[in-house]
Amino acid sequence: MATAYDRTRQDLGNIVLLEHVNVTIPDQRLATIFYVSGLGLTRDPYLMTGVDNMWVNVGRSQFHLPSRGVQVLRGRVGIVLPDLAALERRLRDVAPLLAETRFSWERREGHIEATCPWGNRYRCHAPAPEFGDTELAIAYVELDVPPGSAPGIARFYREFLGARAALNSGPGGAAAVVSTGAEQQLRFCETAAPLAEYDGHHVQVYIADFSGPHRRLLERGLVTEESGEYQYRFRDIVDPAGGKRLFTLEHEVRSLTHPLYARPLVNRNAVQNNREYARGHDAFRGTY
Repeated sequence: MATAYDRTRQDLGNIVLLEHVNVTIPDQRLATIFYVSGLGLTRDPYLMTGVDNMWVNVGRSQFHLPSRGVQVLRGRVGIVLPDLAALERRLRDVAPLLAETRFSWERREGHIEATCPWGNRYRCHAPAPEFGDTELAIAYVELDVPPGSAPGIARFYREFLGARAALNSGPGGAAAVVSTGAEQQLRFCETAAPLAEYDGHHVQVYIADFSGPHRRLLERGLVTEESGEYQYRFRDIVDPAGGKRLFTLEHEVRSLTHPLYARPLVNRNAVQNNREYARGHDAFRGTY
């Protein structure tokens, strides 16, 4: 007798990759200390190598860090790193260099919380089944949203973007969980805590049906930038039922025909060093 599979478990929805998170920073030196020396990530060696922007690779995804004022995500980013013990050592090493900033870190049950010099928060996880077989990735971006907004946010992603979106319970209330790839998510978690004013940070996603969401967003007057043939942007997440604005987060939306889609990214082995050098082990050799 043939095995009966639940084929819907392999459906991804229209969003196939959350490729980057963009926050502006004022100092590339401090950013290098935190993201590269501390977290153990890799600066893109090919693009944005000057002093006006830096791209930092995390498996198949990136952080984009343009050099201007400070932007702080209204939430936190969950990343998977191969070795939390090695991460602890790196964070201890960089702490004196970041002493006059908002940098901090703390080991918690099952993960490490690390805060960048300007207040962006990162939840660092070891590889685990809940993240698939990845050992280096942006696993999720978690946003704090107002009470009562999660159901409408889930509807927005389903109806406007064709994404898979579920409504789960969270510590402060409901949470809209949007699939952005096989083991990657946008999470919108309700909270009663006051929210900071939106400062312009953004996320970038690749979608398979590029024109359908554009048409639906345009009909509601939500497209904010016609960036080019392969890309557009929107900022407001609204309830499809009545059009009420629920949350603001700029989305840079790209087609799968964008020249940068699936560009191979260089990821280094962060435990390699000049004192205990192992030939042939410079590159990260895990999965992402």
